[in-house]
Amino acid sequence: MSAADQPQGMHVLAKPIGPACNLKCEYCFYLEKRALFGAGERWRMPDEVLRAYIDQYVSSQPTPVVEFVWQGGEPTLLGVDYFRRVVELQQSHADRKTIANSLQTDGTLLDDEWCTFLKEHDFTVGISLDGPQAIHDRYRRDRKGAGSFARVMQGLRRLQKHGVRYNVLACVARDTARRPLEVYRFLKDEGVEFIQFSPVVERQPDARSLRHGLKLASPASPDRPAEQTAVTPWSVLPEDYGDFMISVFEDWVCHDVGKVFVMNFEWALNAWIGNPSPVCIHAQQCGRSLAIEHNGDVYACDHYVYPEWRLGNILTDQLPDMIERSLRSGFGVAKETALPRACRQCEVVAACRGGCPKHRFATTPEGEAGLHYLCAGYRKFFLHIRKYLRAMTQLLAMGLPASYVMDAIKGPLLIRLNDEVKQS
Repeated sequence: MSAADQPQGMHVLAKPIGPACNLKCEYCFYLEKRALFGAGERWRMPDEVLRAYIDQYVSSQPTPVVEFVWQGGEPTLLGVDYFRRVVELQQSHADRKTIANSLQTDGTLLDDEWCTFLKEHDFTVGISLDGPQAIHDRYRRDRKGAGSFARVMQGLRRLQKHGVRYNVLACVARDTARRPLEVYRFLKDEGVEFIQFSPVVERQPDARSLRHGLKLASPASPDRPAEQTAVTPWSVLPEDYGDFMISVFEDWVCHDVGKVFVMNFEWALNAWIGNPSPVCIHAQQCGRSLAIEHNGDVYACDHYVYPEWRLGNILTDQLPDMIERSLRSGFGVAKETALPRACRQCEVVAACRGGCPKHRFATTPEGEAGLHYLCAGYRKFFLHIRKYLRAMTQLLAMGLPASYVMDAIKGPLLIRLNDEVKQS
């Protein structure tokens, strides 16, 4: 079976505790979702919903591996026993599919019991850590205003002690972007081998979000341009984000290829090789990555948890039908068809693909709507790293490790490849 004939899978991000969290990070886009639910909410996915979700997700997923991703809010607030129940419900499907679990956490509640469980059941843990204490605590504080760094580091140490597979999600907010090497070298020094950098971009509320009682602007849709409001003070500036990624890449490509895995760089290399993007942000289309809330409501994306993008409920609707509803609505196809002319003609479009539609609220120099807010940063970064990606691609084509690029950087290979880039 060719790659084109492979069945298209679906991806569902589960929010079993909704937006409930023990922290109050300044840049969080999900805490405000409390306003969408009534008073007295328990913030806990009940067993009936949990069972229906697991049964449907396994039976509907056409691929041999079913990857469950548990997020929040803060899912560890549910306690270890809740996830023991998750594993118990999944076991009835283990003879038909390979089940994998990932847990995204702020890390502050991870103790030895949690880590023993996570190791025993082979969970992959994503832990949120923005860098050294001064950088991390700038935005990631608890509800009393105290920094969370010390507690996160305790959680990281426990994951490492128990041998739990983990990666670090580092958010790049406005202040963070000015200190790239402090962030990257800190994470390396702490033994982190897998890192994803996520730019923070949010806007001040618009009229539509205010009607829902929300504090941040709602995203645009294929038939409704974004209402123009200013970005929040913590949103990263476009060129700063590009400079941040370039600085980290330059350090990584000289010292750490094959030793530290920065997902953003892996995605870029993947695009250069010509493979489809493994992440929706830089995919040609989206619409097959859903989010399920604690009450069973399903939305087109976890960045689109708004009433107008509700696709149904897991207790009354089927996941394949909701995927089709998402695609028919134009949510996914429009990611490609709604690109401005400047994007379609851009020399790095194959790597960028216009970015996440939620953040396409800028305009092109020609005045066309739908440009990604981070366009200048994305373009700067992708253009800068082309010569390295070309070298790594040729090394891989020759059956050599991409890490050999570190030896080639000062030699004639990269000079020749750089000349070819300029001529192409």
